[in-house]
Amino acid sequence: MTAVSQRPVVSVSPNNPVFDLPIYVARDEGLFERAGIEVRLQARYSERNASDKEPFARLKESLFEQGKADVYNLCEWAGIDRSEHSARGAQVLALRPAVGAQAIISFDAALQEPRDLAGVPVGINDKTGSHYTTLQSLEGVLARDDIVVEHVGVPERRYEALKQGTSRAVAVMEPFISLGLKEGAHLVDVTFYRGAEVIAPSLTPEQRNAYLGAINEAADRIMADFGKYKHYVTEQTKGRLAPHEMSDHFVRYTHYVVYDPKRFNQVYEWMRSWGLATGGADHARVVARLG
Repeated sequence: MTAVSQRPVVSVSPNNPVFDLPIYVARDEGLFERAGIEVRLQARYSERNASDKEPFARLKESLFEQGKADVYNLCEWAGIDRSEHSARGAQVLALRPAVGAQAIISFDAALQEPRDLAGVPVGINDKTGSHYTTLQSLEGVLARDDIVVEHVGVPERRYEALKQGTSRAVAVMEPFISLGLKEGAHLVDVTFYRGAEVIAPSLTPEQRNAYLGAINEAADRIMADFGKYKHYVTEQTKGRLAPHEMSDHFVRYTHYVVYDPKRFNQVYEWMRSWGLATGGADHARVVARLG
C-alpha cells in the first residue's frame, strides 16, 4: 500500500512557466517537502481556455474559484482585480519572486520607439500583465487617448498574430521575447514588473510561510545557475527556442516582498484612473497578513 502523506496540502493553479519556475524547482528538488508541505499543481499550463476575455473563465482563476486550488500567481494589478471580485474571497499574499520583462515587439520597420505606437493596436491578453504594463509603460510618452490595446489572448496567440501579420505589435514576456529576437523581431518598448501570489483565506499562516520560504529558496537556486532551469520555460515554444537561446536579461528571480499599504494604494488609484478598478477596495480586505 502507498503511504498517505501527512503533510498539509497546498494546491496550485498554473500560470505561464516563466512565472511558475520557482514552483517547478521547489517541487522537483524537494524544497516543499523539506518545508513540511505537499504542493500539487492542479493542471499543466495550457493555452486552452486561457484566452477568454472574461478573467474568471480562464483556467487558473476558474480552478481557484471552484476551490480546486489554494494558490496561484499573476501580475500585481490582476492580483488586486481578482481579489476584489473573487466570490471565494481571494487575497494577495505577497509579491511573487519572478520579476519579468514585458516587451512590445514588432516586425514592422515603421515601429521603432514607443511614440510610433500612437493609435496602433498592441496585442494583449485582457486584464493580465500584458494589458496593464502596456498602459503603464506607454502613458509616459503618449496621450492616453493614443494608447490602443487589443485583446488577442495568451502569449502563444499574441506571438502568432505578430508572425502572421494580424497584429503589428504585441506585448509578450519570456520565452517569446527571446524567440521574437531570434526570428527577426525588434524591441519597441521594455518594462519590468512584479506579480502577486494570490491565496485562499483558508490557508494557515504555517502553510503560507512554508510555501513562500520554499519558493524563495528555489529563486536563489535559479539565480545561481539559470541555465540549468531554462528548459522549463522554453518548453512553451514547442522546440522553436532552445534553452541556451533564451536570454538571461528579461527575467530574474528574487525573494517575495510583503505587499505594503502605500504601494497598494498607489497601484489601486492608478487602476481606478483607467477604469480598471471599482474604487471600493482597501488594503486590509484585499491583502492577507503573513505570520
